[in-house]
Amino acid sequence: MKSRHPTKREIAELVAYLPILYADGFEPVVDLSGCSSGEEGVTAMTYPDYAGEVERFFRLAARECWTDFGYSPAEAGSMLDDHEAIRTADLARIKTMLTYCVRGERFGDGFWETMIVDGHVRRLLERLAEIGT
Repeated sequence: MKSRHPTKREIAELVAYLPILYADGFEPVVDLSGCSSGEEGVTAMTYPDYAGEVERFFRLAARECWTDFGYSPAEAGSMLDDHEAIRTADLARIKTMLTYCVRGERFGDGFWETMIVDGHVRRLLERLAEIGT
């Protein structure tokens, strides 16, 4: 299944999160939940409680218009690590990388935080801002 490309309005909606997610002092995770120690000293793993802005951003990024249904996680991860690839990415490649960012949380708690804190989301949104104008 191939998804349609986002409209200029949909691009602007996503790019609007750039100053929010990267505001001074912004923390993507507001709390950690799930940690508890059992009688035998076994501690359960925690999971992040994301700020509402993070939840809303990734909900938008998960829309059909941003989804690359045929993406390769390995390829998308390599693209995200290559700043030049992001700087020159077309809309299709941005969708591939966004799909990786969105879906990564399913496989590891805290993935969204890493994507934000390490600047991957920032670089994608900056490139989208260029494309959307």
